[in-house]
Amino acid sequence: MSHTVVAKRYAEALFQIGVDKGQLDFLETELTTVREVFQTNEELLEFLTHPKVDADQKKQLLNQAFEGFSKDVIHTLSLLVDRHNESIVPEIVTHFITLAQEEKGMKEATVYSVRALKDEEQKQMEQVFVDKLNIQGLKINNIVDPSVLGGIRIKIGNTVYDGSIKGKLNRLEREMAKS
Repeated sequence: MSHTVVAKRYAEALFQIGVDKGQLDFLETELTTVREVFQTNEELLEFLTHPKVDADQKKQLLNQAFEGFSKDVIHTLSLLVDRHNESIVPEIVTHFITLAQEEKGMKEATVYSVRALKDEEQKQMEQVFVDKLNIQGLKINNIVDPSVLGGIRIKIGNTVYDGSIKGKLNRLEREMAKS
């Protein structure tokens, strides 16, 4: 079974727990922190995926690192250790957030730009896509990416809106290759 399928199943289970307990926002906040820790701390993932480290030691580290977090999050992390799926934690969180946002009529967008967008620019972009996609709101994560060259590239779900100079040059190159 692929990692994506497994990640979606865990995310859906956590989502259902959040709905049943009325704690979607709470779980989303905790899981976002967990994802950030997993993405920024390479040593943590190395330790958790090391074959010679005992599962109990891994769980103990996670319990200490995420002390005060809900039992549901800690239990899920422990299950992932038991099943040797520690590396998919960020993917689980991403799927969970997508489900939680959709439940609230929201979507999450990753915006790649050559410079950090100003608040006013983000608000304008949010309004355009709220109207276009007929949703309640759009949460924007701005990533500065110098390879964009200029303009922006927006990823919402599985859809990419590419208004970057690099994207335009790539489309022009494909058109010229067809001729």
